[in-house]
Amino acid sequence: MGNKFRGTGVALVTPFNEKKELDLESLGSVLEHTSVVDYWVVNGTTGESPVLTEVERSKILHYVGDNNPHDKPIMFGIGGNNTQAILNQIKITDFTHIQAVLSVCPYYNKPTQQGLIRHYSIIADHCPVPLYIYNVPGRTSCNIEADTTLKLAQHPNIQGIKESSPDPGQWHRIGSEKPKDFQLISGDDTSTISIIKCGGSGVISVMANAFPRLMSNMVRYALEGRWYEAEHIMDLLTPMNPLMYQESNPVGVKKALSILGICQPQVRLPLLEASDQLGAAIAAAMPSVSVESKKP
Repeated sequence: MGNKFRGTGVALVTPFNEKKELDLESLGSVLEHTSVVDYWVVNGTTGESPVLTEVERSKILHYVGDNNPHDKPIMFGIGGNNTQAILNQIKITDFTHIQAVLSVCPYYNKPTQQGLIRHYSIIADHCPVPLYIYNVPGRTSCNIEADTTLKLAQHPNIQGIKESSPDPGQWHRIGSEKPKDFQLISGDDTSTISIIKCGGSGVISVMANAFPRLMSNMVRYALEGRWYEAEHIMDLLTPMNPLMYQESNPVGVKKALSILGICQPQVRLPLLEASDQLGAAIAAAMPSVSVESKKP
């Protein structure tokens, strides 16, 4: 099951129209645009999951599942800082289209490492599909330490981690000591090559929404040990990357998608649509990246 999530996954955006309503037609355009990636991640931070209703989350999941002609694996976000609420959510979720669950580290209440072990172990016990941990301390103010990840990796239903820690020592420790079938997945586009060198198996990418071929090729080259080719692509994308987060994710990548004519740049409050200054900077950085991304 774990090999389903090797390579490039895209953390799908959720398109909205000018009234901030769910735009499934544009979601279809995003799916078509990203059809070169290996798998899709639905209902994550990039998909603005905190501002979606339960009905909207269900509609998005079923739309992606029903518009999946290449049968790409789907990883679905079910997380939070209330363990029991996550268990309740698992009970009511239709897993027909879901091959794995991605669950973010509990935020705000700052659990201990032992609390994190209990939290994820209980979720894994009740989850009908493999569970992937998501460590993103920049958003949660809580780091899942390497020791904790390695302990959780022993659970038979915990099959990997999306690692967004900025600490290379943490990546290396997990990569060198994890079980063979436990996946270390980069959660940061610019760290992907380094994490693959540490034993990682790919990335769950923000920029792959707009530049799916470039990200897919970069990851494929890195997994094949073709470091020069992989680094060349990363050099192309590096100037664009900070613009994706300058006014918070997914503001930047939605602006890039709107420039490409794929969906509107609309986001929901408390986020705001990209400022004129950010939009201009993204537009200025687009031509070289867009031309290169059309190459096979």
